[in-house]
Amino acid sequence: MSIAERPGRAGRASRTTTVLSCVECGTPHSKWVGQCSTCGAWNSLVEETVEPSAPAARVQPAIAPLTRLDAVDAASAAAQPTGIDELDRVLGSSGDPQAQRRGGLVAGSVTLLGGEPGIGKSTLVLQLAAGWPGPVLYVSGEESPQQVKARAERLGHGAAEHLWIAAETSMRGIIAALDEVQPTLAVIDSIQTIADERIASSPGSPNQVRECAQQLVSEAKRRGVAVILVGHVTKEGSLAGPRALEHVVDTVLSFEGERHHALRLMRAVKHRFGSTNELGLFEMTGEGLEGVPDPSHLFLSDGAKGVSGSVVVPAMEGQRPLLVEIQALTVSIPPNAFGRRHAQGLDNSRLAMLLAVIDKRLHMPSTNLDVYASTVGGAKVDEPGTDLGVALAVVGAIADQSVPRDTVAIGEIGLGGEIRRVAQTPRRLAEAARLGYRRALVPRDAPTVDGIHNIAVDTIGAAVSVVMPAALAVRSG
Repeated sequence: MSIAERPGRAGRASRTTTVLSCVECGTPHSKWVGQCSTCGAWNSLVEETVEPSAPAARVQPAIAPLTRLDAVDAASAAAQPTGIDELDRVLGSSGDPQAQRRGGLVAGSVTLLGGEPGIGKSTLVLQLAAGWPGPVLYVSGEESPQQVKARAERLGHGAAEHLWIAAETSMRGIIAALDEVQPTLAVIDSIQTIADERIASSPGSPNQVRECAQQLVSEAKRRGVAVILVGHVTKEGSLAGPRALEHVVDTVLSFEGERHHALRLMRAVKHRFGSTNELGLFEMTGEGLEGVPDPSHLFLSDGAKGVSGSVVVPAMEGQRPLLVEIQALTVSIPPNAFGRRHAQGLDNSRLAMLLAVIDKRLHMPSTNLDVYASTVGGAKVDEPGTDLGVALAVVGAIADQSVPRDTVAIGEIGLGGEIRRVAQTPRRLAEAARLGYRRALVPRDAPTVDGIHNIAVDTIGAAVSVVMPAALAVRSG
């Protein structure tokens, strides 16, 4: 622990202390260690400069205003729609199909939007700010007002009169701008660029991010203004800064997608006003981000017909059914080499479990193969209801057999090879029937839906015998 002397504001010498704090839990440490002793996180200690505060005078503690629960007006927490349907879907206040129409931003709430650089975070918040019905304060800590104006003109919102821009990185300057504009929505782009000059550390440090976020949360509650904080992510994909940043805000949104694909996915990691199961889908276009109302068509539009290792599965994202194509590829490897298992858009550990079931129950070993499995179009599915589709895709790749194109697969696979029922099967089947699929491999006693024929199967072997009977000939003795 090192001690540094520097002149104080009143001409006196003040002592600033450099400490090592964990970015995950905030625990201070006297020396660097590889693992935090409190939360167990590895390589999470960073240096922070702390200036001791003056001793507080003794005052009589004030009692906060008390309110009986039955006297609280719940209508004051009603959400204001953002005007972006896919964003409102994610911010929905309940889990029913009408939630996207009631979703939005709650007055006094703080929302943290995180994502990789270039994914479209600034574009999204600028579209939201331009369509907001009341005055908006847009604090740009990374771009000049001219750059924000140029982006707004590209998006067709250059004439928004209710939008006020402040190129500010000082916490005091932001509070002064809030006093002057009196907005109903404030956007901070980004929280890692904001600093409080009373804190002796650089912008973006865990101490600055934590303290500035706390102040913005207090201002949001006091003024009743909805606040959106744009946050950076680390190379591991987690939000940069201390874990306390995610704890103090009301909602944490994750904006994902491949930079080389137009598809963008939004999920709520935390949402105090509703469900965290909904998925919002956007497409990056020349006019900005546009919602994708029918994502199944997007994921299936370029599907090849009659190709081995390809199966369509109806997956669920919250209350939303999505038809996703799963593809598998197997490649022979030299003797005594260890086969690779690579999953893209799928859970790698679940793929390994399904390969073990295929080996044990179908006698189709894959130890001498490299196995690749992926979802088409950048979709990510990790629910058990896609197990049967993944397994059939792998079996088809090993045996070089294809599943009939008009067939979808629904079911969870147990370690015994049995097919189990999954939630919301009728909605999955209805979506498949809407898109022209006529047959579905389903577990026993699954509900039926008009327009699609259910083929009940008990085991993975029974499912393979129905759609790829020749594949069972590819077995080890």
